[in-house]
Amino acid sequence: MALLDTVLSTVGKTSGVTAAALLDGVTGLSYAEYGAPEPAQDAQEIAHLAVMHLNRAGFTGELESIVVTTAAHHHVTTRVDRQGDPLLLFALVDRDRTNITWALRDLAEHTDRLLS
Repeated sequence: MALLDTVLSTVGKTSGVTAAALLDGVTGLSYAEYGAPEPAQDAQEIAHLAVMHLNRAGFTGELESIVVTTAAHHHVTTRVDRQGDPLLLFALVDRDRTNITWALRDLAEHTDRLLS
């Protein structure tokens, strides 16, 4: 778990990220947290709802990421592939402090390193 905490603290150094969490993609269980990621509790449910609605619309394949934007934040949920059940990396990004494109690029790099 110390390694996960280290990775999440690195995620927290991404410009604008105020909170992050690594969640089990099936149960929503939090493996590690950075900052105060209360919104992470909703990340697993949002991902599940998105997949359900996409499947109804005829989408096939795996969900890669979801970005929900509010007036103050971007709620970014990214799938982390591994053997077995997937993980979800959640990040709360302050809209006033970052460019979402750069934040997504940095989060993708962190996701690649997460399980290596």
